[in-house]
Amino acid sequence: MSRSPALALLCFLLLPIFSTLASAHKINVEASKKECFFEDLHQHDQMTITYQVGEGGHLDIDFWLTDPEEVVLAKHIRQSTGSTSITAEKDGRYEYCFSNQMSTMADKQVRHVVTRYPLSFTRTETSHPSFNVHGIIYIPEEADIVAPVEREIRSLAIGLLAVKDEQEYIVVRERKHRDTAESTNDRVKWWSVLQGVVLFAVVAWQVYYLKSFFEVKRII
Repeated sequence: MSRSPALALLCFLLLPIFSTLASAHKINVEASKKECFFEDLHQHDQMTITYQVGEGGHLDIDFWLTDPEEVVLAKHIRQSTGSTSITAEKDGRYEYCFSNQMSTMADKQVRHVVTRYPLSFTRTETSHPSFNVHGIIYIPEEADIVAPVEREIRSLAIGLLAVKDEQEYIVVRERKHRDTAESTNDRVKWWSVLQGVVLFAVVAWQVYYLKSFFEVKRII
């Protein structure tokens, strides 16, 4: 009975540490340009990148992810949403890019979430801190054996981060669908108004034409 409160307290204390390993960003990719970012990973670390185009053009973007040797690990062409997960096979800088080079006029607004899952507690060597463009700090782990409770806490923290990322993705997707529905509603409204105007104009012209036709016959 006393173990559950202690576990909850430890989870609460360690959660801010793991929360620094996830970050959400909203960027604007101008027409005919690309935006690239990088993450410094250690071997066996895991990283998940989820993105969605919120505004601009046909809501599509090109995405690719490369390893430190510039080998393409993932590539998406003209996708509105996407997600990719990797496990680092080597230490180094992993770069990912969002390209809007297919568009010559429309800028694209992209929201992406980067989540890192450091698995360094399974290694025996001591790792060193590193920093990336977002200012995320890689949390080093000691070479000591991790207690089962602490390992469970870390698993819970990673699970919470995954839930948080999924919720943020759902919010962005709901906003996109709501904007699409509102835009469609506006188009239907103005199309109905235009149809009413055209119908009134046709009826008025028919009345005028028939009236003129009968007036001409009466004069004859």
